[in-house]
Amino acid sequence: MNILFWVLQGLLAAVMLMAGATKAMQGREKLLSEPRMAWVEDYSDSTIRTIGGLEVAAAVGLVLPWALDVAKVLTPLAAAGVVAMMIGAMLTHRRRGEMQAIASNAVIAVVAVVVAIGRFGDL
Repeated sequence: MNILFWVLQGLLAAVMLMAGATKAMQGREKLLSEPRMAWVEDYSDSTIRTIGGLEVAAAVGLVLPWALDVAKVLTPLAAAGVVAMMIGAMLTHRRRGEMQAIASNAVIAVVAVVVAIGRFGDL
């Protein structure tokens, strides 16, 4: 089971890192040019960068504590944070009528739930 959790943590961390880095480093105008990022028009630059920073922090928290065997409780907490972010993302997409985007958020949330439950159980 440990290998399965590592694979899920790695995939989840990669997704969070890519998404977070994109939001944290690119300007709002550039993000608006991407079809999957139309939701950014509803938020300020600082809010978008904050979301990106949280996603990057989640990526680090999903892997580093468990890998270093230091404060391992941070890994399932990071996964729980990802679940919270995905719920917020799903609510945003629902409000905007972007139902197709909800599916990817739901998949990420389910993977994060599995990681959170599995790693809390391993503490």
